[in-house]
Amino acid sequence: MSANEKTVKKYPSAPLKIAYIEGSKPIARQINNALVKMRRSIADHDKSAEEISGYIEPSYLLDVRLSRYGTGEGRAIINGSIRGTDLYIVADVMNYSVTFKVCGHTNHMSPDNHFQDLKRIISAANGKAHRISVIMPFLYESRQHKRSGRESLDAAMALRELQNYGVQEIITIDAHDPRVRNVIPLRGFDNFMPTYQFLRALLKAAPDLMFDSGHFMVISPDEGAMNRAVYFSNVLGADIGMFYKRRDYSVIINGKNPIVAHEFLGDSVEGKDCVIIDDMISSGGSMLDVCKQIKERGANRIFICTTFGLFTDGFEKFDEAYEEGLFTKLITTNCCYRPPELLKKPYYEPANMHKYLAAVINTLNHDESIDKVKSTTHKISRMLERSKKSSDYDENEPELIEE
Repeated sequence: MSANEKTVKKYPSAPLKIAYIEGSKPIARQINNALVKMRRSIADHDKSAEEISGYIEPSYLLDVRLSRYGTGEGRAIINGSIRGTDLYIVADVMNYSVTFKVCGHTNHMSPDNHFQDLKRIISAANGKAHRISVIMPFLYESRQHKRSGRESLDAAMALRELQNYGVQEIITIDAHDPRVRNVIPLRGFDNFMPTYQFLRALLKAAPDLMFDSGHFMVISPDEGAMNRAVYFSNVLGADIGMFYKRRDYSVIINGKNPIVAHEFLGDSVEGKDCVIIDDMISSGGSMLDVCKQIKERGANRIFICTTFGLFTDGFEKFDEAYEEGLFTKLITTNCCYRPPELLKKPYYEPANMHKYLAAVINTLNHDESIDKVKSTTHKISRMLERSKKSSDYDENEPELIEE
């Protein structure tokens, strides 16, 4: 019996409900479907689960209506009772595809607009929920997490706002700097990493990968991504390399100092397969420059693994780089909005996180330790053992989220 199947022996803290802001419907539905399947599996092993009120449901999704007046002002309406429930609100603040009208003009939703809608749903809950948790994969304003001059501290202000609204737990994926949690020391803040899902996607894309220092190398594109790259290289037993960015601090373009050059530190990449791991792709120029430099140093195949693919400048540069052979596969999670165009690209491979997030919700709903879900080292080890025993990786094999 799996870990999540055993949790039924401890009653959940409250009936479970899931809400979502506009634009978060795809990932919220996937999480809900995974939860429904998970709890039905639990009931098959333990019939007492069916006797717990609200435990086995056809759906845990709430009917939430977010609407706008002609002036652009918004409101949230929750249709249905949430009294005494354990409420989880899924918020993809990076979905720019959602639009609304202001005095007849069409506007795309920005992260600021999505964050306001999140607060509206919390306000509509009106203190009736037993507990409110926010699942925000891309942490709002996470890149504005520290002050280096006379500037705003947006991430800290946002977390304080959620604390003041009564949010008990904030769940995020691969925070730009998880130390931002220090601003709300009396609230839960869990940062989960997609390392296991990246590896799963890598093996699906290239089952013949050999994870050893002679054939494989993990590359950090900058100093900020070193912690991710070090963990990835350690669990795989591979070498690590790092680029650092030389910037022109006398100029500011698009809000940041332009990169003059990427300098490489590490062993030779000649003839090796390389994976570049980072938390996000914004415009993509920096990532593609790293790919180009690795190729010039004689690397074999290059795989890009990034938690959030924002692609603020579109896909033209990536299409050209793929045609030139600069990289083999591009892997991102399904935690934030992905344009339909991206899903059709021959070089794209998804790292699906919805089952993992469903396991997180199910564990927290039972007030059990999250460590058993958070730690993925043993799951990665088991996957690597399977891949060594089999010449062909089975992409249809169930994900090890519950082991």
